[in-house]
Amino acid sequence: MDNPRSQRVKKVAQLATRAGRKKQGLFLAEGPQPVREALKLWLRSWESEEPSAAPDGYFPSLDALYFHPDALERHPDVASLLEAVRGVLFDPQRELPREGRIFLREATDEVLAAMGEAETSQGFIAVCRIPELTFDVLDPQSIQLAPVLVGLQDPGNVGTVIRTADAAGAQAVLLTPGSADPWAPKAVRSAAGSHFHLPIATGVDLKELSESLSDHNSQVLAAHGYAELSLETLQKAEADVALSDPTFWLLGNEAHGLSPEELELADHTVSIPLYGQAESLNVAVAGALCLYASAMAQDPGEHPVRPQP
Repeated sequence: MDNPRSQRVKKVAQLATRAGRKKQGLFLAEGPQPVREALKLWLRSWESEEPSAAPDGYFPSLDALYFHPDALERHPDVASLLEAVRGVLFDPQRELPREGRIFLREATDEVLAAMGEAETSQGFIAVCRIPELTFDVLDPQSIQLAPVLVGLQDPGNVGTVIRTADAAGAQAVLLTPGSADPWAPKAVRSAAGSHFHLPIATGVDLKELSESLSDHNSQVLAAHGYAELSLETLQKAEADVALSDPTFWLLGNEAHGLSPEELELADHTVSIPLYGQAESLNVAVAGALCLYASAMAQDPGEHPVRPQP
């Protein structure tokens, strides 16, 4: 593809906007890391001929991939994955359903720049289907750890929490109405491929969530700067609250935190001690501390340690 003004290019470029994503049901994943994870997920879903290998609707699915040949030379691991995908996609013995088929095209730098939202193209743009996932589709009993993003406005923070939740071994990420779109380009870049690793449910009603979890032996903890109960106390097991229990962490808006009504829906509020003079922590940093405190306290079998690449 070499025409940056073509209709296909314009349609892909519209995915940088929330309206475009909502209309098409698609989002952009730019750069080698998210594209790598999108290809891996596609292969796990379709490489096997068993029907059980088909996607379960919890994760994004690859719809199209645009790439510059030079980018494949710079990232041979992505090139190998793409070859494996082509082997399945163009196998004359396979008849993939529509949801398994991908549009693949080489593209010039100008086309990739016109399609993407990043300031500098990295040579890869994947277009993926957004899973229509809500909390009632998930099984609460299968969730040992999950952050609940309550009105987070910055897509960078949303993406960072998704990435941190993935690293901490969480089983899901939940977002209430009013939160930034987790499928926005900035959120996807900040998550560095984690959108393809764990379910992301949007439109979660906090009151309904709290009522639902009360029936499943799960606790709701709210990160709150003025709470008397501190994370340090919980880590020392000096309180009746056990970090090892299945936990949903409420993380509030960057500027205003959690409202009194939202705090009331938590079983306990927990503060993070500040030892220096900073007034507060960034919500993504606070979320990382809370998630890791729970992850390290829970059964190691629930969170197998992976070496860093």
